[in-house]
Amino acid sequence: MKKYVCGPCGWTYDEAEGAPDMGIAPGTKFEDLPEDFACPICGVGKDMFEEE
Repeated sequence: MKKYVCGPCGWTYDEAEGAPDMGIAPGTKFEDLPEDFACPICGVGKDMFEEE
């Protein structure tokens, strides 16, 4: 499982943890997130995240 960090604000998406508060189950790979996924802190899209 990998982690991806939002470039603008630093929020981290951890594949192992998912984002239950956003309806994303633990174990959900970053590439499997919806295309319209946005950072819950600053609102940028998946293209602004980098693998940690």
